[in-house]
Amino acid sequence: MLRKISFPLLMGVLGCAILIALAVWQVQRLSWKTEILDQIAATIIAPPVALPADPDPVADKYLPVSTSGRIIGMPLSVLVSTADNGAGYRTITAFRTDQGRTIVADFGFLSLDDGGSALPEGPVTLTGNLLWPDEVDNWTPAPDVKTGIWFARDLPAMAAALNADPILLVARDITPAGPTTPMPVGIQGIPNDHLGYAITWFMLAAGWALMTGLLIFRTLRQKDA
Repeated sequence: MLRKISFPLLMGVLGCAILIALAVWQVQRLSWKTEILDQIAATIIAPPVALPADPDPVADKYLPVSTSGRIIGMPLSVLVSTADNGAGYRTITAFRTDQGRTIVADFGFLSLDDGGSALPEGPVTLTGNLLWPDEVDNWTPAPDVKTGIWFARDLPAMAAALNADPILLVARDITPAGPTTPMPVGIQGIPNDHLGYAITWFMLAAGWALMTGLLIFRTLRQKDA
């Protein structure tokens, strides 16, 4: 009898062991990702500093910054949709700091009805976070030349269009306030699916064990018959 069930029993044990190991690995990844998200969240809300002379896209990602200056030139509009406000535009402008540096600034959301509203013309103080967004892929449409609408924040292309340095400051506070609603940097858009993966692997392990048990049960019944 043992010889009859030895192979399915071996496959069942090995299969369950592999699937459980994958599930445990995802639980470990969940802990690792949660720690990273906590660190990012703490960085985002830290006290702001002056704009670095040469910010690094890796080391200074999410760095809180406060700087003063003026909007220059015409803004760019990025088509977006938000849960709270519906469809509208992210307003991206060139921003000349008081130190004479021109960067890219994300002033936040304008509804479709408010598109084209005048932004502050005088001195403005922006507080927000540096970001090098990764929103462009092979499926992202090119900007619409006729309407001037963009479909993603393509920082290098936007910086070139605005004649600015490829440094993006995403505002969370604008003084004085204008017609835009800030869309600050947060961790909400950073995926953390490891719990779902872990549950899936555990369920597959349970299913594998159940199927192994049924196979062994049928094998024993056939022998008895």
